[in-house]
Amino acid sequence: MRILFVHQNTPGQYKHLVRRFAADPAHQVAFIGKAQRSISGARTVVYRPSREAGAATHPYIHLFEGQILHGQGAVRAGLALQKDGFTPDVICAHPGWGEALFLKDVFPDAKLMLYCEFFYKSDGSDVGFDPERPVTLDARCRIRTKNAALLVGLEAADWGVSPTQWQRRQHPAVFRPRISVVHDGVDTDLCRPDPAATVTLPDGRVLSRADEVVTYVARNLEPYRGFPTFMRAAAELLRRRPNLRILVVGGDEVSYGAPPAEGGTWRERMMAETQPDPARIHFLGKIPYDAFLSVLRVTRAHIYLTYPFVLSWSMLEAMACGAVIVGSDTPPVAEVIEDGRNGLLVDFFDPKAVADRVEEALDDPVGMATVAAAARRTVVERFDLASVCLPAQIRLLEDLHAGRLPLFPAD
Repeated sequence: MRILFVHQNTPGQYKHLVRRFAADPAHQVAFIGKAQRSISGARTVVYRPSREAGAATHPYIHLFEGQILHGQGAVRAGLALQKDGFTPDVICAHPGWGEALFLKDVFPDAKLMLYCEFFYKSDGSDVGFDPERPVTLDARCRIRTKNAALLVGLEAADWGVSPTQWQRRQHPAVFRPRISVVHDGVDTDLCRPDPAATVTLPDGRVLSRADEVVTYVARNLEPYRGFPTFMRAAAELLRRRPNLRILVVGGDEVSYGAPPAEGGTWRERMMAETQPDPARIHFLGKIPYDAFLSVLRVTRAHIYLTYPFVLSWSMLEAMACGAVIVGSDTPPVAEVIEDGRNGLLVDFFDPKAVADRVEEALDDPVGMATVAAAARRTVVERFDLASVCLPAQIRLLEDLHAGRLPLFPAD
């Protein structure tokens, strides 16, 4: 089988899948992306948009113009592959940046499978969820047009895959019968408990499972991942528990939403508002993956809060490492965590409730050991990379290539 993967951030969600196929000489693999990263066994072609979206473009379609430019860049890369003798049987593409817009026009006989990560709505998901950030009519109109490239891609696609049931359900009903649910997968051999794990702080202090440690992780510290609620809960917890240490992993940029209106970063704003003990809350920034796993292994309670939005890999990795999750009772978190069995659920907007549930975890180590074991078991049974997710992803591609109807869940 000849497979083309397309993702602007090479390799993106295709990391494990592309490596598996590229390592098998029975397959030919190519990758189109913006990032200059080589993949053993695969041809890689880097594209660049010819220009940025115009400053004078109407704001409702500014994103769409940028996506068209990315789509044209992917076309040029596809033509280069075609000229070099590579014509795919199957294309796997993330449509979010526009790269999937025109691939079927370059390779009309190829089967196109999209990574259906998120479909935007002005009601019922992330937008309008936070009362501190009301939605204007202008914003609703702009959000509707954000789906332009996704709709064009979905119309052209032969099939799609979403990582969770909730993310699949965000897509229009007409497309859902052609979207399977298969998660990207978690390496549970790598993400596993380690009672001997330690974390060395910048001041040289070493923390272990013997210490009272609470953790929070996000790519960037921002409202979409509940950072304001977390900080208010953290300040309360530090006041209640004199031996507590809180480790925070994440950057100061903005992945989703917007920076504070008054300027600065969300970390600066929330530190000024909550004024937690600076000697016992440690902002580690963005750290290497092995250090990140050590953070998850020493924690006694891991706080994961999110808008109704894309589920973070970090929550499942924390569960696989045996962490007790105190998570927001929002989809798709509640799709994975059953309150009291494999984690603790809490109101996203209630810092006191977050603090109370963290204390519940800290004060009941015997009961929480059962919860932590159930958390890891959930990930092993439902999200394990080697035994569950990667085989299902491969089966989807093989079914698509063979003309068989892939499996998809009923609504």
